[in-house]
Amino acid sequence: QVQLVESGGGLVQPGGSLRLSCAASGIMFRIYAMGWYRQAPGKQRELVAAVTSAGSKNYSNSVKGRFTISRDNAKNTVYLQMNSLKPEDTAVYFCNRHPVPFTWGQGTQVTVSS
Repeated sequence: QVQLVESGGGLVQPGGSLRLSCAASGIMFRIYAMGWYRQAPGKQRELVAAVTSAGSKNYSNSVKGRFTISRDNAKNTVYLQMNSLKPEDTAVYFCNRHPVPFTWGQGTQVTVSS
């Protein structure tokens, strides 16, 4: 049974930082590309960062230079370091296999506001 558990969200002021974690179970984590997605109110879910099984990374233009994705295959965990946060980064953040997702987890809320 696939389980993806996101954590690390919260309320942060503009310019602040957060580190999100996603613990995966029930999958052969190391063989899959993984992505971080986000969904803001009234908007479609979008991919913001992805990392391949070999460690290659790519980012959406909206977060490039501010966010860093990483993975620890020994811990079946993928991370998203978010710096220089902006109010438009406010969303629920999810992790999942990329590009074909498994069942979605609950996500973790990130709110950027002063």
